[in-house]
Amino acid sequence: MNTPAQPLVRRLDSRSPGFEAELSALLQFDTDDDSSVDQAAAAILLDVRRHGDAALLEYTRRFDRLTVASAAELEIPRVDMLAALNALPLAQRRALEQAAERVRAYHERQRTESWTYREADGSVFGQKITPLDRAGLYVPGGKAAYPSSLLMNAIPAKVAGVAEIIMVTPTPDGVRNPMVLAAAAIAGVDRAFTIGGAQAVGALAYGTATIAAVDKIVGPGNAYVAAAKRRVFGTTGIDMIAGPSEILVLSDGASTIPAYADWIAMDLFSQAEHDEVAQAILLCPDGGFIDRVAASIERLLPTLPRHEIVRKSMANRCALIQVRDLDEACAIANRVAPEHLELSVADPEALLPAIRHAGAIFLGVYSSEALGDYCAGPNHVLPTARTARFSSPLGVYDFQKRSSIIQVSEQGAQTLGRIAAELAYGEGLQAHARSALYRLPDHDHEPEH
Repeated sequence: MNTPAQPLVRRLDSRSPGFEAELSALLQFDTDDDSSVDQAAAAILLDVRRHGDAALLEYTRRFDRLTVASAAELEIPRVDMLAALNALPLAQRRALEQAAERVRAYHERQRTESWTYREADGSVFGQKITPLDRAGLYVPGGKAAYPSSLLMNAIPAKVAGVAEIIMVTPTPDGVRNPMVLAAAAIAGVDRAFTIGGAQAVGALAYGTATIAAVDKIVGPGNAYVAAAKRRVFGTTGIDMIAGPSEILVLSDGASTIPAYADWIAMDLFSQAEHDEVAQAILLCPDGGFIDRVAASIERLLPTLPRHEIVRKSMANRCALIQVRDLDEACAIANRVAPEHLELSVADPEALLPAIRHAGAIFLGVYSSEALGDYCAGPNHVLPTARTARFSSPLGVYDFQKRSSIIQVSEQGAQTLGRIAAELAYGEGLQAHARSALYRLPDHDHEPEH
């Protein structure tokens, strides 16, 4: 007897008695850090902090097989970035420039300004917006080079008014990625160095004789980079600790587009191809449409260059889920809180108010997640692992600080002083109270409580 072939992706049904347990198991992901990775990152950071440039040279020789005489030789001159841009094929250059223009236009709408208001007694209160002085941008190198991520990280910083952006990117065997250098030229990166790994994070956080310490480190990296970023947080700011890529497609299955099932299958693949632990989920009330998507997955997966990665991802953490209706689909979507959420339905605007937790929301059948990754304009650096419940996409606001403005008039001090003193005495803080009361002309400067 022949055993039926195992489906490439699991099928779940919200009406099944065991659905809650199945969904919980699907969403569970072990985020515990590998202690050996964390310990290695900690040792590298300590070495960089103590020995600066000498440590950078040693780790670059050891890990990237690149030997230079001084840390200054690790810097990529601005002229090399411009040369890489000028040498790009015209179509690639234009695509990078168009994507950068759209990302910049979107993020310029996020810019906020300082503000104040004046009360009747002349007191002024407000908020001062100040850009960071210096930001560090980590850009993966080698085969995992993503110039699109460089644009998404550097352009918001420039729009925010950051004075200097320092890029670090590993170049194994001294091989530089021309699209990354070209993107750096377009985005306005000020300085760039051919270093990577935890040692690059350490250089940005602590500074060396050659590389200035930064106020915030952004950009994706491997497990060692993530561990290092987690450890330097507090010494410097970081964007986030990103988990595996995620997409949730919420579909009504009602589109009459002939290849619609293929579209949805490829949308699921678009995240599954990142790595074996990426997650792709389809929620749909139409079982017949789910059947068609499953058939598209079977047919299209072998055509992908990264089909082995996609196959493992589909088996590990992906699912096609039949739901009772779109209301239930929205409730499940909020529970998942995905990095990317596609509302691939006839009336996506009607569902939008019900969506509370998602990094980016794509409305309608033509809004594929891939467009958001590259050129739609909104940032593709998004919260993962359910952190969209409390986190937001990377933006201009991540490169700005807010300071409170408090200017109390003489008249205002009479009112506020008495309020503050009463509360301070209640908390047992005598100096606080007397500090407030000393501004009152009719006060004898002695405690009343």
